[in-house]
Amino acid sequence: MPHNPHLDQAPSLWRALRHALRHRLTGEHASRRALSAAALERIGDQVRESERRHGGQIRVVVEAGLPPSYLWRHLRSRVPLRRIVRERALMLFGKLRVWDTEHNNGVLIYLLLAERAVEIVADRGLNARVTEAQWRGVLARLSQALAAQQFEQGLTQAVQEVSALLEAAFPPAQGTAPVNELPDAPLRL
Repeated sequence: MPHNPHLDQAPSLWRALRHALRHRLTGEHASRRALSAAALERIGDQVRESERRHGGQIRVVVEAGLPPSYLWRHLRSRVPLRRIVRERALMLFGKLRVWDTEHNNGVLIYLLLAERAVEIVADRGLNARVTEAQWRGVLARLSQALAAQQFEQGLTQAVQEVSALLEAAFPPAQGTAPVNELPDAPLRL
């Protein structure tokens, strides 16, 4: 998966402190500057519309910075930040019940603004039908957009690409309307 190389390294004390400070200073104002309420509404509309074309569920989460407990773990145990970000995405996948869809085909698109890091977590029903190369491609394009500070465009493209994967793997059942199991509006943390 494409990522920031510095996220893979075990942190030096100064690097870890710099990360912690960045996460504490990247607050709601930065989140609103990156993605306005109108942008989040457009992304939510896109999720809603896409879910009419497949039987899957997409959840978008935008977080300004990691909670202190995650930062402390990164600092104390010297776990690479990439792994901490993945753990946070997995925790949100469970907490938001994205794993609990009827056909095990929920997808979480997670954006951590403080690091411009992204994770996509897909439930086992979809993961069994999508290759690692396909996921890496979606993440690479999303990472490029984020690096260029094109947050809405990147998330919009990621939703479109995930939707296409869900359409291929889980087309709606003939004669039935897809059931909306999760909120469509992106969650800002």
